[in-house]
Amino acid sequence: MRFTPQGRLLPLAAGAAALSLALSACGGGGGAGATGAPAADVLEKADGATEVNFWHSMDGTNGETLDALITEFNAAHEGQIEVKGVYQGDYDTTITKYKAAVQSDSTPTMVQIYDIGTQFMIDSGAVVPTQAFIDRDEYDVSDLQPNIAGYYSIDDELWSMPFNTSMPVLYYNKTLFDAAGLDAEAPPLTLEEVGAAAETLSKVNGGPAEFGFNAAIYGWFLEQEIAANGGLYCGPENGRAGERAAEYSFDDDDAVTFVDWWKDLVATGVAGNTGRATADAQNAFKTGTIGMTLESTGALRGMQQAADEQGFELGVGFYPRIEDNESGPIIGGASLWISDEGHSDEEMEASWQFMQFLAQPDTQATWHTGTGYFPISRGALDEPKDVAWREQYPQFDVAVQQLAATKLTPATQGCSAGSMPQARKAAEDALEGALLGGDTQTELTEAVTELKREVDNYNNSVQ
Repeated sequence: MRFTPQGRLLPLAAGAAALSLALSACGGGGGAGATGAPAADVLEKADGATEVNFWHSMDGTNGETLDALITEFNAAHEGQIEVKGVYQGDYDTTITKYKAAVQSDSTPTMVQIYDIGTQFMIDSGAVVPTQAFIDRDEYDVSDLQPNIAGYYSIDDELWSMPFNTSMPVLYYNKTLFDAAGLDAEAPPLTLEEVGAAAETLSKVNGGPAEFGFNAAIYGWFLEQEIAANGGLYCGPENGRAGERAAEYSFDDDDAVTFVDWWKDLVATGVAGNTGRATADAQNAFKTGTIGMTLESTGALRGMQQAADEQGFELGVGFYPRIEDNESGPIIGGASLWISDEGHSDEEMEASWQFMQFLAQPDTQATWHTGTGYFPISRGALDEPKDVAWREQYPQFDVAVQQLAATKLTPATQGCSAGSMPQARKAAEDALEGALLGGDTQTELTEAVTELKREVDNYNNSVQ
């Protein structure tokens, strides 16, 4: 049973991965092979508990919730499977470590890789597609959210299991909105509206907030703004129309409008600038002195806890766009991959069992309410604890509504390119350069031009 998303996705490219990864064609398990699942009964024949070395990037509240799920799974499979979760650092650090592990034949059994690492993982040749297990077991994928599974599906094959799925939203301090005379029940929807509210909120204009707006200098936000206005981050068709992405296009008019908008807020003292560190921007908002910020829904549980502790009311709104339209932001977050090379059939099967546990409606309801990440399971939203939680904290329902309102198109699927991690870094360099006074168009265009060689080198390496 294959997952067939709406829209045409990038076909699987043959060949070796980028960065001259030395990969063999077969896994070390003696039976699974490079693209096949092991026999379904291998764990029944295993001698003792099979260990799953699981690399992940969840820390703080999210890490605590994941650790609790791992403990629950291990207790239910005592003597058969033991998952050992190992925090590896942020997403960029984890994928860098994984690339090194591939080269040294020391990959973990299972790894959590962020959304923009998808094409690289496929091209690496070091993983077993989740689709192989789905086909073997006739696993029912109908419970998976189509927009989420669609991101990780290539040529109708689900390559990895979605896990922590996020969408960007606008967080705002309702208490500060009330103090500034703004309607706290009507969050701004467009950049113009966010800017106007920020001006009213900011101390520089006599408002109650230290800054009306502040957000991390994060390339993901530029990707999201382009998609939210129906634009493409790379071409052709975000790499989703049968051809590999060959060039980046994040220097278009919408991108310039977004960065100029942000730049003006900083220049006038309406917005703060805490730099690139996500934690710094989150912590600034959590103090209750910032009017609005842009951040992932994955931060929602931590934001809510901080609001409760600091005594302000938290608001969540849709990700703002240049003007109202039918498009929307891209799903973000990460998915789970099973390594093939150097791993036994038992290890791969144990990883698959753990994946299924994490995808269950009740598990996803626990994950959703414990973190704020959107549940990949449709059924999770009907679980009593999830329903009750969203009634108590309607902020968690905003992402549900936003995803439902977002049509799956090449724009909202995001750019599928093996060099996306480098592109995001280049976009951040350009964004930071503009916020520090550089010409926006020049900064973005120079980044796009320099990336052309990067994308060409990557594509040539997998031919």
